[in-house]
Amino acid sequence: MENGKTENGDSQPLPQWKDKVVDLLYWRDVKTSGVVFGASLSLLLSLTLCSIVSVASYIGLALLSVTICFRIYKGILQAIQKSDEGHPFKLYLDQDVGLSEETVHKYSDCALARFNTTVIELRRLFLVEDLVDSLKFAVLMWILTYVGALFNGLTLLILGLVGMFSCPIVYEKYKVQIDHYVGMANKQVKDIIATVQAKVPGLKRVKAE
Repeated sequence: MENGKTENGDSQPLPQWKDKVVDLLYWRDVKTSGVVFGASLSLLLSLTLCSIVSVASYIGLALLSVTICFRIYKGILQAIQKSDEGHPFKLYLDQDVGLSEETVHKYSDCALARFNTTVIELRRLFLVEDLVDSLKFAVLMWILTYVGALFNGLTLLILGLVGMFSCPIVYEKYKVQIDHYVGMANKQVKDIIATVQAKVPGLKRVKAE
């Protein structure tokens, strides 16, 4: 079930995969979060130095080196001990790693719904259904032109990854102070927008018919 409230107002539990993501970002298991964060950051930093083909090749070679060496080691060990333990990776070879049709349909439907929602929202903004929202979107695009001039996409991904693993834990620790200042900032922004709408003709939130 998705996070939210039922018709009776009761809170619904997060799906299992969302619980795992939350635990990961909030560092509930420091070891697991550290491994995921370190591996992801190393991958992105590697992409700043080498092409994605080179990085993928190096990762593949590293994994193959480990698995081949372990396979040979276990084979020699079994020969010396005269044991018949079988393939050392048999447990993983027997596991089903394919995606079921139900899983594919579930996530494809979810992706399609999000895509349609995004297209409808972009149409609303570009065709100026709401003048104020379209102006806000234009300001955002203008700001992004400067962001794009300062950072490339890979740098933004690195900053986003660092933010994902640092902001939640910082917010959890300083939630009261952050909520206080965010509330003050939102109030000031709303006051400025209301002032501009009152003084500049044509900027009232009028829906296009």
